[in-house]
Formats: sequence, C-alpha cells, structure tokens
Amino acid sequence: LLELGTGFCFEARQFRITVGNEHHRVDLVFYHRRLRCHVLLDLKIRAFSHADAGQMNFYLNYFKKNMMAKGDQPPVGIVLCSDKDETKVEYATAGLSQKLFVSRYLVALPSVEQLRRFVEANRAQFERS
Repeated sequence: LLELGTGFCFEARQFRITVGNEHHRVDLVFYHRRLRCHVLLDLKIRAFSHADAGQMNFYLNYFKKNMMAKGDQPPVGIVLCSDKDETKVEYATAGLSQKLFVSRYLVALPSVEQLRRFVEANRAQFERS
C-alpha cells in the first residue's frame, strides 16, 4: 500500500458481509481519504481464477449499495494473487463497470543475485531508450 501512496485508513480485516443466510468476508478494507472511496483487498495464495473477479464484483456492489456515504466515490477492488494470466484477467474483468484490478505479488523476497540481475536488465533497457 505504501507504493500506492498515502491517504489509506484501515477499516477492517475480514469484513463480514451477510446476504441471506450466507456470510462472506473481504480480506482487508481501507478508506482512502483523498479519493474518498473504499478500497477492498482480496488476497489469494494461488493463481487468479475468473471466480475471483466475480467475488470482488459482488463485494464492490455490496459496498456501493450499503457502505457509501454522501460524497463518496464508488469503491475500488484489488485482487492480489500469487500468479495471474493476463488473458484470463482480461476475459474475467471485461464488461465490468466496477474499478477492479488484479495484480501479482511475490510470496518470498528474491535473492540478492535475482535482484542484481533485475536491476542490471532494467538499467540496460533504460540506457537503450
């Protein structure tokens, strides 16, 4: 979140949504002071599935209807997965009117050698530009 900037206010962990007799939980809920909207994070320890987009869309619709206050912007959803297939993400999120983003995270820090190779490759690419 620090890479996304400042303004995030923590609201809840495992925020419970009850619809009918079923309970669902949003992993992390923040409110962004400057954007004036809720930011919902869903954390997955596996690769992205099209069902993840539907689940987040469900959460966003719930927040839009039940949690928005006067002056708020629509909520934003972020799904963080250990891996993602760009084509699968494209098909799963196409046509959704919601602000829903899917990204990949590393489950472990890279080694010093991996970081060195990454920096050198980026430096070479930057110098060619």
